[in-house]
Amino acid sequence: MNRLLIVFGILCFLAGLGWHWLACIPFGRLPADIHIVRGGFNFQIPIVPCIVISVVVSALLWFLRR
Repeated sequence: MNRLLIVFGILCFLAGLGWHWLACIPFGRLPADIHIVRGGFNFQIPIVPCIVISVVVSALLWFLRR
């Protein structure tokens, strides 16, 4: 568990350093995302990226436990 947390922390740190390049990846506006704009209010729920990330992490953890 300690190794997993350390690796996750390093990955988060590297993602923060490379945020400029990661922002160019076209996952910002997918068809199932909810985006509401009214006046000065902007609300966005990225449903599809959350589902994709959940499936990838679940599969990765399943493979690591076997």
